[in-house]
Amino acid sequence: MFDQLSERLQGVLGEIRSRGKLSEDDLKKALREVRLALLEADVNFKLVKDFTESLRERLAGEDIDDALNPGQHVVKAVNDELTALMGGAGRDLAFAPSGTTVILMAGLQGSGKTTATAKLGRLLAQQGKDVALAACDLQRPAAVEQLRKMGAQAGVHVYSKDETTDAVEVAGWARDEAAREHRDVLIVDTAGRLHVDEDLMDELARIRKRVKPHDVLLVLDAMTGQDAVNVAESFADVAEFDGVVITKLDGDARGGAALSVRAVTGKPIIYASTGERIEQLERFHPDRMASRILGMGDVMSLIEKTQDEFSADQAADLEQKIRKQQFTLEDFLSQMQQVRKMGPLGNLLGMLPGGGNAMKQMGNVDERELDRIEAIILSMTPHERAHPEEINGSRRKRIAVGSGTTVQAVNKLTKQFGQMRKLMKQMVEGKMPDPQQLMKGMK
Repeated sequence: MFDQLSERLQGVLGEIRSRGKLSEDDLKKALREVRLALLEADVNFKLVKDFTESLRERLAGEDIDDALNPGQHVVKAVNDELTALMGGAGRDLAFAPSGTTVILMAGLQGSGKTTATAKLGRLLAQQGKDVALAACDLQRPAAVEQLRKMGAQAGVHVYSKDETTDAVEVAGWARDEAAREHRDVLIVDTAGRLHVDEDLMDELARIRKRVKPHDVLLVLDAMTGQDAVNVAESFADVAEFDGVVITKLDGDARGGAALSVRAVTGKPIIYASTGERIEQLERFHPDRMASRILGMGDVMSLIEKTQDEFSADQAADLEQKIRKQQFTLEDFLSQMQQVRKMGPLGNLLGMLPGGGNAMKQMGNVDERELDRIEAIILSMTPHERAHPEEINGSRRKRIAVGSGTTVQAVNKLTKQFGQMRKLMKQMVEGKMPDPQQLMKGMK
């Protein structure tokens, strides 16, 4: 996400950071490059102008921190201004103090609203909430069936009625059922249209009046660029939404919508969808996103993802195995499967400081290669997984045939495993390898 913007800004700021002293011309050039980078990312022109003006005033009016050189001071200023542009502090949903919290989802057709509804349901269920979804998109063919299937994937209940075409009636009935069954959260999926029209807004207003939501979330497609901001402004006038869910940030979006929507509408981005899988929805933290864009990583989000997948006992057990050199290919397979549940490996490495640059230099991690690694390990016997050093020529040939790969691929894996075991031992001993070294151990 934000790859183009990130690359441009990191290039500009990397050059600035390397200089001990900065002249007035250096700052002017840097500000010009920052402005061009934001415009190329499809950020609203007026916002770009305000951003660079605020940055110029800040750099002219602040004393340089003793702990920072002039280049680092510019980087910090850009980071702070980016964070402010995207809304400053992150915002949570407004949960009801008692009873059922109702969340109303709105947006245009094709924005990913139904998928975002199911993803949000899963995320809240993972947080211990009893969640239900209300299928109130009765305009789009198969929308109700899509929500039923995705609700099952998410592990949440779905309220739907096949015998009516009145979305307001379904929403009211679902609201009453959720209250009767003491659900913690009800997420209402509404119909979208190909453009903002009176019928859409009227139905949305009537549903809102019937279910009395605690939060109205507008789902915006990042791929539509500045048009997403125009849509947000139109909904703000009529629907009075409380926050935004940005979808398709993993696509070819230049990021302008995500950077602009908060400043234009005054409404915060609360969640961001970063992939097609149902677990790929995350809280949007402006400060963390700014840090990612500038190549400084997002260690806090990485820690949170890790905590979701690994218990403290698992972590302690793994640490002991690594310290005692008892970490086997069986353990490696288990850990790899759990890490892959956290999302694409490239996204995770991008959360490490400098990880984005390391991936550019080393080439992106091919997820299909991980599939091949898994197949090779599964073709080994339990003894071979525990003692890969005993795998001889005939065993390699058998494993290669069983996994549909080659003897060379089996050799490569055993070598990689030895490298990875050394890297992991360094990490538990507090010797964090740099991202490029980590990438080499994985390739």
